[in-house]
Amino acid sequence: MNVTNRKGTSEPKEITRDDIEAKFRELQGESDIIRDEVANKAIMVGAAVVVGVVVMAFWLGRRKGRRARTVVEIRRI
Repeated sequence: MNVTNRKGTSEPKEITRDDIEAKFRELQGESDIIRDEVANKAIMVGAAVVVGVVVMAFWLGRRKGRRARTVVEIRRI
């Protein structure tokens, strides 16, 4: 197999198992970094959504409580 080296000349070079493993580790390291970045953003977005849902439920519950308030009258006999 002819592989172009860094000088730009074509020399036959055998690709070894170590070369393949090194390249795989390099690619895997890049994917781990990207996965960590995406996971951090997803956690932040998820937390914001949960906080928004809790605030909305609280707000809607207060509003409904004001409209449908029960009045209990106690009389002494």
